[in-house]
Amino acid sequence: MSVDFLDTNVFVYLFDEADAAKHAVARTLVADALSNGTGAISFQVVQEALNVLTRKLEVIARAADAEDFMQHTLQPLWRVQPSPSLYAAAMRIQQRQEFGFYDSLIVAAALESGCTRLLSEDLQHGQRIGKLRIENPFRT
Repeated sequence: MSVDFLDTNVFVYLFDEADAAKHAVARTLVADALSNGTGAISFQVVQEALNVLTRKLEVIARAADAEDFMQHTLQPLWRVQPSPSLYAAAMRIQQRQEFGFYDSLIVAAALESGCTRLLSEDLQHGQRIGKLRIENPFRT
């Protein structure tokens, strides 16, 4: 079974309903990842998603709602923790691909978790890095 790495923007669109199409795509991606066990995220995605949820949205989440989201949505998908080898891999990716460090860390986490697809609107759609293919699920 193939596992997809979900970048933070997928989770942000769960709460940002300004773009109905992106919101619908995000809901489907997360629901499928949870029900089929086909999604993976890293500590970085957890941190960024919770920061957006509790600080950056027009209507910020209450602490109890953010904790519920972490326990029932983020935690079941959380597969990658920080480690010296993850940071070293990110720095090598940054050097080779000329990505920013945090994008490189996302790519390194996707590779470490064995994913074949990284779903993100922040990187170049169709780009391949090793066995990983970057796809923008919100692309029309």
